[in-house]
Amino acid sequence: MGRRALSWVNTPVLLQAIERYEQGRLPRSMQLWLQTLLEIEESAPTPLRPGC
Repeated sequence: MGRRALSWVNTPVLLQAIERYEQGRLPRSMQLWLQTLLEIEESAPTPLRPGC
């Protein structure tokens, strides 16, 4: 397993990105960033935020 660099992410920005990702309203570059950050598959079959 490769070594990952730690990065700081603003919580409101991350939550907004997740919401837009789930709605399909996130630009491709941001989709790739979020998928990499959260280590998710390209098409997430379940919501990223349980209970929402």
